[in-house]
Amino acid sequence: MAKVAPFLIGILVLYCCEAIAYAEYTIYKDPKQPLNRRIKDLMSRMSLEEKIGQMTQIERSVASSEVMKKYYIGSVLGGGGSVPGQQASPEAWIDTVNEFQKGSLSTRLGIPMIYGIDALHGHNNVYNATIFPHNIGLGATRDPQLVKKIGAATALELRATGIPYTFAPCIAVCRDPRWGRCYESYSEDPKVVQTMTEIILGLQGDIPANSQKGVPYVAGKEKVAACAKHYVGDGGTTKGINANNTVTSKHELLSIHMPPYYNSIIKGVSTIMVSYSSWNGIKMHANRDLVTGFLKNTLRFRGFVISDMEGIDQMTSPPHANYTYSILAGVNAGIDMIMVPFNYTEFIDGLTFLVKNNFIPMTRIDDAVKRILRVKFIMGLFEDPLADYSMTKYLGCQEHRELAREAVRKSLVLLKNGESADEALIPLSKKASKILVAGTHADNIGNQCGGWTIEWQGRSGNITHGTTILNAIKDTVDPKTEVVFNENPDTEYVKSNDFFYAIVVVGEPPYAETYGDSLNLTIPDRGQSIITNVCGSVKCVVVLITGRPVVIQPYIAQIDALVAGWLPGTEGQGVADVLFGNYGFTGKLPHTWFKNVDQLPMNFGDLDYDPLFPFGYGLTTEPIKAN
Repeated sequence: MAKVAPFLIGILVLYCCEAIAYAEYTIYKDPKQPLNRRIKDLMSRMSLEEKIGQMTQIERSVASSEVMKKYYIGSVLGGGGSVPGQQASPEAWIDTVNEFQKGSLSTRLGIPMIYGIDALHGHNNVYNATIFPHNIGLGATRDPQLVKKIGAATALELRATGIPYTFAPCIAVCRDPRWGRCYESYSEDPKVVQTMTEIILGLQGDIPANSQKGVPYVAGKEKVAACAKHYVGDGGTTKGINANNTVTSKHELLSIHMPPYYNSIIKGVSTIMVSYSSWNGIKMHANRDLVTGFLKNTLRFRGFVISDMEGIDQMTSPPHANYTYSILAGVNAGIDMIMVPFNYTEFIDGLTFLVKNNFIPMTRIDDAVKRILRVKFIMGLFEDPLADYSMTKYLGCQEHRELAREAVRKSLVLLKNGESADEALIPLSKKASKILVAGTHADNIGNQCGGWTIEWQGRSGNITHGTTILNAIKDTVDPKTEVVFNENPDTEYVKSNDFFYAIVVVGEPPYAETYGDSLNLTIPDRGQSIITNVCGSVKCVVVLITGRPVVIQPYIAQIDALVAGWLPGTEGQGVADVLFGNYGFTGKLPHTWFKNVDQLPMNFGDLDYDPLFPFGYGLTTEPIKAN
């Protein structure tokens, strides 16, 4: 009998191990199982507390592994300028994201969280990232394949910091340049914006041929989930006032502001963000007809709908005046994930109360959670929830900077080049004996990047790695050419220095959102005086670094050549490439350039259309090999 005992014990141990393994097997953790079966299995195991946690997005500054675990938080965001530390390395970003993720993975069901960030023109919150031109400049390129490449590069730089989700692209159709977010819009023409939704395929990957329309798709660990925003009509508010009221017919809403969403959904966009703005007086965050009725039911969007930051709070005046109402209206409208993002316990308690007291049905909660889990499963977060350092090499890499330089070249629009073709100033001579470079934006990375760069509002100064336009000019001209920089020269200085020509680089200071709203659209006084002092004294090229068309008509007679430079980003070498003829000008205006602000709003096709430069305008030049 003593000899039999070990054999029986072995059988018993084997049986127990198999039983434990069987008990531990769960359908939702098995990537071989069909998507819907995984979702259904996981949801059947979730408590109300866990479901509401999934619907909650909190800010990095209030998140911790303990908070993620205690409240089952579904998502974390890094707001504009919200960083682990000044000039944080990609490794520091990864460590931060992973710390939050470990908290989520330690919960009963181990549902991974999703970290999102505003990567609007490259990975713009991160020091040393490649900063691409803002969308208005990309719209001027009319090159969807270039924009797709930019999406792919941005995805790699996001993954270099361990982040799998961006709140981009903005597919607003800006109908009034007085809006402070006009630079986030590719164009006043919905057709141009529609073509630029190609960036979604760059961010997320090409959808498989047999993919079901409207279902999100993310193609693996080198891609990220995208977010089309802001649904809908954000670019059509009265006088361009940010987050205000878009007064328009349903026909105009559907024909002008809605079309880019059709393309985004077909291309498998994972999420859609709701706009702060209203449509005919109804807050979009409370508009059930458009969020649930049209977006989810008519367009059959299968990703999740996310609020803007404190978007439900702003349903009331003043904001947060009746938060219970805001939760009720927002969730019942069809918003699935709420960007709370600070007072998360108030939101969780409020939503729990509304569900338990039958103000919000469980079917609505289940719809939201199903959509959130669908995106997380499709992204592969359950299989690969933690990032490693293997992709840090992509942040600000040379290949991406070359791509950004190409984008700058193609985005520039030549508005004037001499009084006639025979008097063209561009291409500029590289062999001039002495040239002047002037202006507030000539030697300033922060100014040439604009808002949403390192900080939410952006900041003037050399705030990240890049090439200023001044340095680009110095690197392009003949070594014997003397390049003199004087930011704000007076007339006497210009006249007495025998410059062959001058390049003036002026424009708007950095801004974002409401802080950029402007009823006069003038550049600062210093910029105006620099144009007058320089261009009244010597042949000059003016490069405007702005997020939109601005008032320029009073100065245009003095200016020999005029370039719309938009907000080109870190790669200022692209500006010099076309000024000196290494490449030709090809960009076309994505927005109508008005004569004066009294004409606004004015868009192509209007009956009283009388622009300074029409939509689609742009002179061209041929590249030259040497000059």
